[in-house]
Amino acid sequence: LIELVMVIVILGVLAAVAIPKFVDLKGDAVIAATQGVAGGLSSASAVNYAARSVKGTSSAATVAIVNCDSVKSALQGGLPSGYQTDAAVTVAAGVTQSCILTNTNVSPNVTASFSAIGIL
Repeated sequence: LIELVMVIVILGVLAAVAIPKFVDLKGDAVIAATQGVAGGLSSASAVNYAARSVKGTSSAATVAIVNCDSVKSALQGGLPSGYQTDAAVTVAAGVTQSCILTNTNVSPNVTASFSAIGIL
């Protein structure tokens, strides 16, 4: 009986130590997902700029990027629901601009930055 009580006490101590580590996993996952979408936007912008540089302005495969919001058109499959970009920030042609992506699926909103390269 004493051994059984000791095992239960040890399991209780282990659970008390381990539970706080797993409680905030959702917050970490939301931050990682937001950073992943921001990375996808940066990559889409860079690939779009490279394609336009190689193929020229007549290429129908590229998207004109004039502000942070227009980068989502270059992202294959589009921007996931619940994410917003800052449409007010303009991006000059050939210039890399830092933009903000906001995940509105959670409260408080989570933000991440991405780079947009302007193309007219």
